[in-house]
Parts: sequence; C-alpha cells; structure tokens
Amino acid sequence: MSVTDQEIIQYVPFMSFVHPSFWHNLTDLKLNIDKLNENTKQIYGRFTYQDDMGPVFEVDGTSFNKDPETEHLYLSVTGTIMNKNTIEDFKSMDKASLLNSLGEIIWQNIETESWINNPHTLLNFFVLSFADLKKFHYYYWFAFPTPSQPTVYMKEKSSLASSHFNNKQLEDIAHEYKALDMMQKYFFVISKENEKIKVHKLSDIVGNDILKDTLKVDISKIYFAFSDPSNNCNPGWPLRIFIAALLQFSPQLSKSDIKVLGLRLNKTGSADNSRIFIINATENSHSDGNKGWVGWERNNKGNFGPKLANMSASMDPIRLADTSSDLNIKLMKWRLVPELDVDIMKRTKCLLLGAGTLGCHVARDLLAWGFRHITFIDNGKVSFSNPSRQVLFTYEDCLNGGKMKAVAAAENLKRVLPTSMSSGLSVHIPMPGHPIGDSLKPETIENIKQIVEAIEEHDVIFLLLDTREARWLPTLLAAHYGKIAINAALGFDSYLVIRHGLGMSSPDADVKSPHVNGAQLGCYFCNDVTAPGNSIKDRTLDQQCTVTRPGVAAIAGALSVELLVALLQHPLRINAPAPYNLSEEEDSTSNGVLGPIPHSIRGFLHSYQTVTPTCTKFRQCIACSDVVINMYREEGIEFLLKVFNSGTYLEEVTGLSELHLTAEIADILTLSDEDQE
Repeated sequence: MSVTDQEIIQYVPFMSFVHPSFWHNLTDLKLNIDKLNENTKQIYGRFTYQDDMGPVFEVDGTSFNKDPETEHLYLSVTGTIMNKNTIEDFKSMDKASLLNSLGEIIWQNIETESWINNPHTLLNFFVLSFADLKKFHYYYWFAFPTPSQPTVYMKEKSSLASSHFNNKQLEDIAHEYKALDMMQKYFFVISKENEKIKVHKLSDIVGNDILKDTLKVDISKIYFAFSDPSNNCNPGWPLRIFIAALLQFSPQLSKSDIKVLGLRLNKTGSADNSRIFIINATENSHSDGNKGWVGWERNNKGNFGPKLANMSASMDPIRLADTSSDLNIKLMKWRLVPELDVDIMKRTKCLLLGAGTLGCHVARDLLAWGFRHITFIDNGKVSFSNPSRQVLFTYEDCLNGGKMKAVAAAENLKRVLPTSMSSGLSVHIPMPGHPIGDSLKPETIENIKQIVEAIEEHDVIFLLLDTREARWLPTLLAAHYGKIAINAALGFDSYLVIRHGLGMSSPDADVKSPHVNGAQLGCYFCNDVTAPGNSIKDRTLDQQCTVTRPGVAAIAGALSVELLVALLQHPLRINAPAPYNLSEEEDSTSNGVLGPIPHSIRGFLHSYQTVTPTCTKFRQCIACSDVVINMYREEGIEFLLKVFNSGTYLEEVTGLSELHLTAEIADILTLSDEDQE
C-alpha cells in the first residue's frame, strides 16, 4: 500500500473549559490594572493525560499567577490572552494573520532547535477575548497553533500499547516517565532493545550536537512519545506540532515508519490504555512554517467562531462571595458528612441577645456555618475598649461617642458577607430586681413588645448577655414560644454553654434511661433556688464588667454555634436527647449526624478541663416552670412588671420562698441541744 493510499491522520483537537474564577480575575485586572490597555498578557492553561478525561484544556483563576499551578496527571501550557476594548475590535481582528504571527514565533523555536532541550515550548495557546463588564458577558476564542504542513498518514489503525509492550515493560514506562523532569514530560523518547525499556528525554536521543538530519540511535528501536490528552483511537492535538518539529529536524524520518506512543495514565498510574500510532510521511514531505498555521477552536455549534460565557448570574462579586463562603461546608458533604443538610442553616433565623464579645464571636461562627439571617439586640455603644476583644467592631465604630452595638455589629457583618441578612435592634432588656419607675414604664413596655416580636420571628435565641438577670425575660419568652435557646455565660477562666428544653413540662424523665429527652432538659435557671436580682448594684468597675481571659469568649461562642448546628442536623431537632454520660455514649441511634449532643458544656481554662453535665427541668424554676409560663400567658406585661419591680416575687409564685422556709426549719430541727442553747 502506497503512502497516499493510507488514511490521513486525524488529530483530536483541544476543547477549552473556562472556570468562572478565570473571568472574575480577568474582570478585576481589566477594571483595576489594564483599564484601556489592550496589551497581551501571559497566562497558563493545563490539560490532562488521564485516560478517562478527554482533550479538555482548562483555564481558571490561577491562570494569571506568576508561576503555573502543578497538579497530578496535568501539564501546564504557557499562553497569551488579548482582551479587546470593544466588541467591534474583537470581531474585526484578522484571525488568520494573528495565528500566523504567533506561528512565526513558534517556528523560530523549531528552527533553532531550542525545543529539543525544552520540549514544553512546542505547545502554546492564545485567547482572544472581549469582556462586556456591564452585562458580565465574555466573548472568547481559543487557538492552539500548529503548522498546517506536513500532511502525514496512519500506516495502520492505532492499537493499544500492549500490542508492542508487555505488562512489565508498560510498568517500567510509567515508572520512568514519573521520574522525568516536569518540563520533559510533554514529549520524550522510549527505547526498546533486547526487551529492555528505557525512557529518555528528547535531548538524549534527538541529536542537536551532530548533523541536523541524523539521530543518535536506530530509528527502528525507538518510539517517539508524548503525553496524550485524547481518550479515543486518534492521537491528541500535541502530536501534530511534535511531528512537524521532528520532520523539520530530520527529514530522513519520512523514509521510515515513525512509531509513536501516546501515553495515557489512569488514576492508579497505569499506562495500560496508552496507544501506538504508526505514522508515514511522503519522502518529499517536510515542514514549512511559512505555509500557514491552524488551530482556532470550533464553537459549540461545530463552526469556527467564538464562544460566549454569560456570567451575569454568578459573576457579581457579592454572589461570588456568597457562593465561595459556603465552599467549606459543601466540601464536608463530599466525604466527611454526606448527610449534612446545608440548606437548613440558610433558612434558620438566629436572634443574638447581646452584641458584645460573645455575640461577635457567635455571629462570625454562624456565618462560617452558612447561616444568613442574624439579628442583634443590644442597648450598649461601642467603646474604645471593645474592638480588641469584640471582633465585629473597629476603631471607627468608637468615634463620636460610639455607634450602637447592635447596629454596628449588623452593618459590619454585612461587610464580611454582603448577602447576610443582618439587622440590629437597640433595645434595653428589662430585668428582675430592676424597678421600673412611672417615667420609664411606657419605654419599658415598648421594649418588651419589640423583644417579644423579635423572638416570635426567629427560630433560635442565643442568650449572650452580661448578667444573670438579663437572661430571665428571653429565657421565659423562648420557653413560651417553644424556640431553640442556646445560653452562653462566662467567668474569669470558665464558661457555660447550655441548651434549653421546651417550655411546658413533659412526662418525668426515665431515671433508667441513659438519656434525657430534649424537651425535658433544664434551662439556665433550673439549678437555682433564688430569683435573679440586681447583680451590678454596689459593684466596683471590675465587678460590673465581664472580666475574662480573652480566649474564653471565643471558645464559648464556638461551642454555642456547634451545639446549635448539631441540634439542627439531628432528626428530632430541639427534642434531640442528651446523654447523662457523654464519654460512655454508645447508643448511636440517639446520635445526630454530628454525633451525640450534650445538654451543657462547662469548661475550666485554668485546668483545661471540660465536663458535660445533664439535668432535667426543675418544677419550681423561676424561668421555665409551668407556673411562670402560665402566669405570663394569663397576665402578660403586668406579670412582667411585677417581676421587674420586686426581687422576691418569682420566689413567691414558684414556691421557692416556702422551700427556703422549709429548709431553714429542717436545719433548726437538726441542731444539737448544745447548739440550741
């Protein structure tokens, strides 16, 4: 069969794939650096020779880096981008002349034979683009330059590499290929002599130090090889320019069969799917870089023409920030927690009572977990002592008397993530033992209404306040409305994080069960036998302020959010059981997606210890007992005013006063005769 009767070789062209991050970086460069400058810019792209991926050529945000990114089974290619200022300039550009001018540069590299020592320089790509930054529409056209000549033929259909190499030899090829320098992996040579296989870099075989038209070895004993992006029986696009360079270097190659190995590795590094191509060229065939260059990519319709990327939906930096902020959570679903419900965090509305050190830490951690609806309630102002500890505030927030904390926290949260739906209410929280005078009564009633309305509208209530008594009203309201309540309190070097149970009493807990149903769990006040009073009266400055070791708030804030997320990921939500002994928890059926969920977490930084006690509801609790909730339901604000104006009213209505009296009598009855005297 004559050469001309054989089939002309068909190369598999690259298919460009542009990641959205590429357009984002191009937009940033155009707006802030290039402006009206149309000068070309060096970029990087990459392709893979993994056998199941195909001839995809990728560019992304890292393409503009100073040095290319390296990735397993991928090779980087240096390219150029020319971004035009108008769509008219983009359309009127002489594409053939542009490609030929690029080809002249590449051909000079071939004629000077510098490619032999630097095989990666044979490959190049070009991107012609226009960015419509008003609509976020990007017109682009990729080119992968290669000379149109010479025309070569396939002597026979391609075959698997196993038709020329045994399993051991293929293993040796894969092993020695991995040992090559990265820049030598694009094109290389394999010698096969007496069943011995060796992988060589091009400069070891193709002689650039002797006569131009000779080779150092017998052509019948070598295979020219390249990293092949194709995944079918035809060779990938890189082979085209490789053959042109070889024939330009040594025209004598046209007198014999040219054996080529297209190396294709699988994920395990095996070369079993590599293919052999036997190529012939006519004896007068030779490369000529002056006869025109080809390589413009076809568009999605199969025609030679540009493509359009409409990024209007995803290119807005605000949307991009929102999408990127969830990356960590979405990656959890890949392997670590496939059952994780990401959407429930986005839907859950969180109310943070307190925008101080705890509130700021909790808000940031909520954002990290994907929560978007966050409301602050606080009546304080940002002072100069705050920004170093309260991570949502800055020096500017302290000026001119200080911004209201709730408003400043909400505004700064939006600066962190513009898509967060945060707001702030500057409302004073009335407290037991803090009498309400007649002049303050209308304002207090209005504050109560705003707090009640806020708690009704939210799903989760965080109690992050400075004093014990400030937590009483929101604890009562959360119990009344059946909301998830997470309470965090700080000491100097200790902290408490606790989740509250449901408001009204449920059947008594089973003492034999290793768990307590979530509805039966006690609240922050269930271990107290006294009503909260004015805790800042007659206190010095260090006693009025929450003086803690700086790390305590960050720990407690993080645990508060983790406790909430664990609850939301549990099928029973607020009813999720809490084990009595977390360290001995073995009943996986009661666990949620993120494991067992404790009732409370008490930490002691001085000893670096943590305990997780569990307690049930106290029937005479001054905040969540049935009698307190029922009195609020019956009397409403009037009941609250009685509590605020008296330090003992709650003890009276819950029976704690009687309990105190009984305890005192019992103490007297147990005194010895000598003590009584």
